Amino acid sequence: MSDHPEAPVGAFEPPYYLAVFTTVRTSEQSGYAETNARMEELVQQIPGYLGMDHAQTPGGLGITVGYFRDADALREWRSNAEHRAAQQRGRGEWYESYTLHVAKVERSHGFTRD
Repeated sequence: MSDHPEAPVGAFEPPYYLAVFTTVRTSEQSGYAETNARMEELVQQIPGYLGMDHAQTPGGLGITVGYFRDADALREWRSNAEHRAAQQRGRGEWYESYTLHVAKVERSHGFTRD
């Protein structure tokens, strides 16, 4: 679920926004992979979408960070009808618990070893 499987999403010129979605999943995951793939496809169509990072621990904690150029892009993603339906299904079937944190990034930098 990462736009860059070998490296994190690069630093962007601030300001920009991020949404940090942290989850613990249930044992019932029927349809999750297909819905997840569809959500990745949809979010990439949002003007102002910058990328996504994802990590999963062996114990089941998942963290997804979505990067958006501005609040309008994030708002468009939040209000997407298919995304809202997936959120509802997630609460009903796939997630034991989750948190969502939204933040405006004021400083950003990165490092890549050559």
